[in-house]
This record gives sequence, C-alpha cells and structure tokens, in this order.
Amino acid sequence: MIRTSLFALASLALLTGTPGLAASCKDAKGKFVKCPTAVAAPAVVAAGVTKDAKGKCHIASGPKKGQFTKCK
Repeated sequence: MIRTSLFALASLALLTGTPGLAASCKDAKGKFVKCPTAVAAPAVVAAGVTKDAKGKCHIASGPKKGQFTKCK
C-alpha cells in the first residue's frame, strides 16, 4: 500500500515538471526537435588569465603558465 502511494506521488511529481522541459524541445508546430545545447561561458576572464571547468583561474601564458591566480 505504501509502496503504491509513493510510486503514484513520484510519478505525479515527474509529470508536473515535464512540460517545461518538453516545451523547449518542440518547434512552433508542436513536433519534437533536437534540444539546443547549453552555450559555454567564455573561458577568458582577463588578459592572460583563463578559467577552467571547475571555475579556478590560471595564468594562460608566460613563465608562470598554469599557475593559479585570483579571478578578476
């Protein structure tokens, strides 16, 4: 009994969140299309400093290339 009610509650929660996701992958006529990919943030923070995937800043070139630095 409890397992059935939990399953029903979980499926109801999934159904309420799905329309927002499905709407972005449909065209104007309502047909499914390939969803657009997320646009990556620019890697360059300041001149000579790059940000990696974890959000840490590194010196991009020169004798200190690859060392951590403060993000500006």
